[in-house]
Amino acid sequence: MFKLLLIEDDASLFDEIQDRLSQWSYEVYGINDFNNVMDEFISVKPDLVIIDIQLPKFDGFHWCRMIRSHSNVPIIFLSSRDHPTDMVMSMQLGADDFIQKPFHFEVLIAKIQAILRRAYNYSSDPVSLRTWCGAAVDFEKSTVSNDLGSIELTKNESFILQLLIEQKNKIVTRDQLMNSLWDDKRFISDNTLTVNVNRLRKRLDELGLGQYILTKVGQGYMALEEAKNYDS
Repeated sequence: MFKLLLIEDDASLFDEIQDRLSQWSYEVYGINDFNNVMDEFISVKPDLVIIDIQLPKFDGFHWCRMIRSHSNVPIIFLSSRDHPTDMVMSMQLGADDFIQKPFHFEVLIAKIQAILRRAYNYSSDPVSLRTWCGAAVDFEKSTVSNDLGSIELTKNESFILQLLIEQKNKIVTRDQLMNSLWDDKRFISDNTLTVNVNRLRKRLDELGLGQYILTKVGQGYMALEEAKNYDS
């Protein structure tokens, strides 16, 4: 049974979500003290976190940042705020998805199922360790390492990189990536993919590898072995 941590201060909404998710055999935990969210996160050890932006004491962005400093657990923002910058901020901080309130419960369930499947059972390739541009890429551990060091990717970042490397030196269309990442792309913004790829490229820059992920305008993205042989 998957454990979900729901960081939501609206008691009635929390009870409703907890009740509905329990019917899908999810074990849902809440926060007792919003001053000590990290202590409760560490205690619960959830498989997925659902978090609101507007919370007592510190907002959801703060706690997302804190969680990401300790863990790559999947994170979904669930918020009534609808400004595009809120979604962009959540993705830049490492969230896996953003759902706006009010929402259809079926959408929440679909996104939870897709993210959990991707995070804990997404790799059907028995060879989880690949070599790319002189770096060791471990898709099982979501790490990339070379002589400059090692970085840890979120599950979305790792999955995008895997899809691109599997089609190395070929364009992977935006639709292909979106259909693989999110079961029903009607429920996400096209900008969500852009944010995820940009965040992946920024992380790879730490190892000098960001240049090997190309944006092909109007088409998609491409992972290269040698960027110098291709138009950027």
